[in-house]
Amino acid sequence: MADNATAGSTAQNSDLRNGVTHIVWDWNGTLLNDTDANLASVNRLCAEFGRDPVDLDYWRSIFRRPLIPCYEELLGRPLTDGDWQRIDTTYHDHYKGLLPSCDLADGVLEVLRAWNAGGGTQSLLSMASHDHLVPLIADRGLTEHFTRVDGRRYDAEHDSKAEHLVEHLRAQDADPAATVLIGDIDDDAHAATAAGAHAILVATGMMSRTRLEATGHPVAETPAEAVAMLYR
Repeated sequence: MADNATAGSTAQNSDLRNGVTHIVWDWNGTLLNDTDANLASVNRLCAEFGRDPVDLDYWRSIFRRPLIPCYEELLGRPLTDGDWQRIDTTYHDHYKGLLPSCDLADGVLEVLRAWNAGGGTQSLLSMASHDHLVPLIADRGLTEHFTRVDGRRYDAEHDSKAEHLVEHLRAQDADPAATVLIGDIDDDAHAATAAGAHAILVATGMMSRTRLEATGHPVAETPAEAVAMLYR
């Protein structure tokens, strides 16, 4: 990636691919390296439902939104409302216990600082609960890097980030055409397309690189590489 001085000069001269000046970051699997915690939590609920544990490659091969069909495939049967509540509670209780052990992805702080120093702006949008997300970002000292931090405030009809992204950009009066969403699953790409924004996907989270490449959007190995792709 370009060093801070180069990044600053580039952004200030608007020498950016597609005129992108604003980044919307995803959180889980993108800025936060929580893949192991996610898999451990999935396997905790597998045990709860009498299913054999799965490995990361398998989970990356089936994970998707909407979540209910995904978990129905995992568990091999339709889910009742009571099943879904049990899954939600089991997963999140275990995940929250592991969360303190999750680090930021490599180079994240440097990337966030460099983008701001170069005159760009950035915000954070996650499908994690808003009330859970906001204090977590504050506790890690990251709030100052973002113009806005939004988690999921309601359940969208199609369990997609698309509707949330449109509102997230509107609340900031951000131009979608000058925005890139950097995330780790194909729903991030779908959301960006629906909102009229660009997307770069990182192969660090819950989907395999093959599935990410199938979206037709650029795929990076790290958040730092994703930002480097924004420069001509």
